[in-house]
Amino acid sequence: VGGITDGHGHHQVAGEIAQEALRAAADPKIFPDQIKAGFLPWQAQAVYSMTPFARIENGRMFDYATGKWSPAGFKNYLSGTWTDGALSADVTIAVGDRDPVLGRSPLQIAREGWGEQRSQYGGANPALSGPASSRYHLWFAVPEAQAAAGSNAANNDLFVNSKVRIDTSIAGLTQLAGAQQPQWLKQALRKIDADLQSFFLVRPTLDSTTQAHRLAAIYKQWIELRARVVAEPLSAENKNNLLFELDAKSGQFQSALAQLLGLELSAFRASSGSGSTGGIAGRGASADETQRSVAPGEELRVRVHTAQDGDSAKLNFVWLKSRSGSDWKIDPPSVASETGDSYFTLYVSEDAQPTEPYFTRPSIEQPWYDIADSSLRGESFAPWSLEAWAEFTFDDQPIRLGQVVQTLARVPGRGGVYEPLIVTPAVGLSMEPESVLLPEEDGRALEVSVHVHAQKAASGTIRLHLPEGWRSEPAESPFALKTSGESEPIRFRIYPASSWRAVRDGSYTISAEAAVAGRSYATGWRSIGYPGLRPYNHYRAAQLHALKADVKIAPGLSVACVMGTGDEVPAAIESLGVKPHLLTDTELRTADLKQWKVIVVGIRAYTVRPALSAVEGRLEEFVRGGGNLIVQYQDRDFPAPAALKLGSSPEKVVEESAPVKLLEAQNSLLSWPNKITTQDFDGWVEERGHSFLASWGSEFTALTETADQGQDPQRGGLVVGHFGKGSYVYVAYALHRQLPQLVPGSYRLLANLLSAAEKEQ
Repeated sequence: VGGITDGHGHHQVAGEIAQEALRAAADPKIFPDQIKAGFLPWQAQAVYSMTPFARIENGRMFDYATGKWSPAGFKNYLSGTWTDGALSADVTIAVGDRDPVLGRSPLQIAREGWGEQRSQYGGANPALSGPASSRYHLWFAVPEAQAAAGSNAANNDLFVNSKVRIDTSIAGLTQLAGAQQPQWLKQALRKIDADLQSFFLVRPTLDSTTQAHRLAAIYKQWIELRARVVAEPLSAENKNNLLFELDAKSGQFQSALAQLLGLELSAFRASSGSGSTGGIAGRGASADETQRSVAPGEELRVRVHTAQDGDSAKLNFVWLKSRSGSDWKIDPPSVASETGDSYFTLYVSEDAQPTEPYFTRPSIEQPWYDIADSSLRGESFAPWSLEAWAEFTFDDQPIRLGQVVQTLARVPGRGGVYEPLIVTPAVGLSMEPESVLLPEEDGRALEVSVHVHAQKAASGTIRLHLPEGWRSEPAESPFALKTSGESEPIRFRIYPASSWRAVRDGSYTISAEAAVAGRSYATGWRSIGYPGLRPYNHYRAAQLHALKADVKIAPGLSVACVMGTGDEVPAAIESLGVKPHLLTDTELRTADLKQWKVIVVGIRAYTVRPALSAVEGRLEEFVRGGGNLIVQYQDRDFPAPAALKLGSSPEKVVEESAPVKLLEAQNSLLSWPNKITTQDFDGWVEERGHSFLASWGSEFTALTETADQGQDPQRGGLVVGHFGKGSYVYVAYALHRQLPQLVPGSYRLLANLLSAAEKEQ
């Protein structure tokens, strides 16, 4: 809703932007460059949001971001008006009612979907059957929708209620023609609407082929109507809106006819053998197991499988369409045949572009994305590289089926898994590490590895681009990869112009480049995805970002890490000159923990590593024996040597520049071996911290204080307790975000936390 009941500031801004974006979409003056590119204005008929879930009592509302109560009031960012008190619940929808077709309620289905949100929370508990409702507030409606509303209508529908009436029927599409609605359009849509209603009434009594004949007759009317809309002199905006809906419904007509007729299209990369159908005798044919990607200039083979129930439809032809770079050479261009298998040989164009997002940004500090291709605005990603299409005819009406060409890989435990065919460069590069502190000691080399991988046999040389005066050994290195998928690490040692001590404080970038057959390559990629989320490649330049800063660390440290949900803190520790050991669950239970002086527990580790809570006694013994245990932020209460509580809603401090006050500046964690000052909290990114402690026992000392604007002071971001001979530290400050971004103060603070074990001796 754009108010404090949304939560922290970034949530509030998201609610505000959601309303402002809907207003901007209807204004042709907001983004004139997009209007010129063909993106015409679009007016939402009505705008709703769910009423706030935060409490509103006695004219005041609870701000769970700050834990305080404020006067209840909300701004309508579409109209600019202000409402005091709670928002009205204009529509209430029963979401707990069981759907007789799906067998579950919308709430139960939504909870299952929430479980696919892998980045936060890990899903909600399954909902039990029973009454449940969602309430919505109406922020805006066009005058026509308000004028058509019936005051006695039930308020259980977002489209038709006491304040709004929006006709969502086929006949209702006439409203897209504007104020002057042509009579021919009204008559055609009403006729189609009536015929569809009649079709749905008799459909249960008809066999699928007869249903298809009835539906095809209505589809013919639809095609004729679309042709007339194209030909008639309607305004560009009205014609655009009508064609958008007509084309969407055309696809639905074709999909329904394909299902009734059992039309099928499957397309996948085939092995080089001719006519292979795969599978096991008596168990059905299957696709070939093939490599997922192709490179520019490569040849591949594609098999398109078509089928239908019976022979009512006629297959006209099958063809392929490339969506990456200039048109690929396809042999034959199309195939006219009976249903079955059609084979194509393709030659990927030399300028084929990698399958990658069309939006990028140079760093997380830029709050918007640069768009490489404006025509893809509104798409989740750039299209997959290759599509297969087939056109059938039924009752003289065309039915087109399309599918992204797939590849098949065998995954243990799941069997064969389809993934879309993608294009990648012939050679990819990545560097390890990706961020590092430059050495302090003279004579010490900075060691990096460049990993080169290829889609097919490739050979060439790799060299580094270094700051002026720096050198590498070797200056360049040859490589030769013999097969697709092969990878080879190539190591370089880097030296400054004179000495490390002479290098000025600041940031430096080192990049790698491969030269292969007259072409250069400087990026690498990795696949991102999981079951339920189609994989897509994420590209990164092969670069090392280095920081020269005054950071000291105690000598002779031995460090072990318990990884949580994944972060780069271990890599940062290694850049401090200490090679950390990543503890397995077995080692947590059985290893002699005294062999390490420091154990660092990763973010959310107590949630994703159940073994951690089970060995609490061993961890406390480690501390009392002289060890230093550092626990990064957790998302729920966790065991500790003395009381530590996060509270029911763990506090965050999301303002990157929120002032940080040092409460115990002389404490060794803030004074040795680096003197921590408030300047060490300059330049932080994304947030100050997450899951600040709500309370802690007298055994602990709070060392800092910070807060967002209006939030109570948060002192639970860095607390330390001493037990036996050792120390226990909880740190909610987002070191895991700062370290990869080479924020100097985060390295200095981390070095002090690690060094505590030596200071206590």
